[in-house]
Amino acid sequence: MEFDRYTVILLTLRGDAPQLGEAEAAALQDRHLAHGAEMQERGLVLARGPLVDQDDERYRGFSVWSVDAETARGYAEADPAVRIGRLAVNVMTWMMPAGNVQFNKVRAPRSVAEAIGD
Repeated sequence: MEFDRYTVILLTLRGDAPQLGEAEAAALQDRHLAHGAEMQERGLVLARGPLVDQDDERYRGFSVWSVDAETARGYAEADPAVRIGRLAVNVMTWMMPAGNVQFNKVRAPRSVAEAIGD
C-alpha cells in the first residue's frame, strides 16, 4: 500500500506567553492570519484553521503543509505570533493511504475582519 505524507503543525499557547493589550492582540492576530494566508497562497499550506471546542485551551491552530517537516517548521517559526513568544510550534508527519484526502485551493482570510466578514 502507498501512503501520502503531509507535515502537520499544531500551534499551542505558550505558558509564558506575553500579556497583550486588546489592540496589540488584535494587531498580532491580523499579522498571524496574513502570514498563514501567504503560506497558503504560495501552496506551502494546504489547509489551516483554529481549533475550537477542545478540552485543552492551549491548542490554538492546526495546519497541513505540502513541504517536509524542517521546511514547514522554518516557515511556521516566522509567524509573528510565534516570534513574539505567544505560540509554540509542534511539528509532526501525518500519513494516510494514498489518495485518501484532497485539498482544494481556497482564498484564506488575511485579517480577523475578513474572517468574520466585516
